[in-house]
Amino acid sequence: MQSSRLRKSLSLVGALGASALLAACGNANERQTSGTYAGEGGVPAPYLSVGQLAYQVQISRELNPSESEDQAYLEGVPAGDLTVRPGEEWFMISLQVYNSTSRPQPSSPDIYLEDSEGDVYRPVVPDNTNLFAYRARNVPGNGRLPEPGTIASQGPTQGAILLFKLRLASLSNRPIDIRIVNPAKPSESAKAELDV
Repeated sequence: MQSSRLRKSLSLVGALGASALLAACGNANERQTSGTYAGEGGVPAPYLSVGQLAYQVQISRELNPSESEDQAYLEGVPAGDLTVRPGEEWFMISLQVYNSTSRPQPSSPDIYLEDSEGDVYRPVVPDNTNLFAYRARNVPGNGRLPEPGTIASQGPTQGAILLFKLRLASLSNRPIDIRIVNPAKPSESAKAELDV
């Protein structure tokens, strides 16, 4: 009898621990239109609600074109865009997009960065040889981008990559926000502060 109660107590403790762990990971069904990706105080990055989809930044960081991993992210960038000018650097964002509806939903073709001085940065889009690149398209019902099993989903960041050329001055003009515009209603958008 006592061992039965002990097993039930341990099961309850295990279930509560699992619930707490899942809660800490965030919820793609939560509706949120602003937040921070800095992970301050152990708070997970928000899932930003844009139309019917939820977007989550997996990582944001500077790129080093001389490192092999970063070279793969820059593959397919037009030769004229590949070189950065003095005072600029490559910056990437790895993004996952979730669709919790049963129907395909369009992902945003309008995602950009903005620093505290109002400087806006649009992504540099590589050609189709880049298997990591974020490309706006329909997200399958109850699916996500990048789709499971793709190189982007199995890569180090597990997300689709957006590439930007940032002025070094903007790294001092923090915060830098990512803004995602609703393709169905361009007057609506969501934004979050990046961890840079």
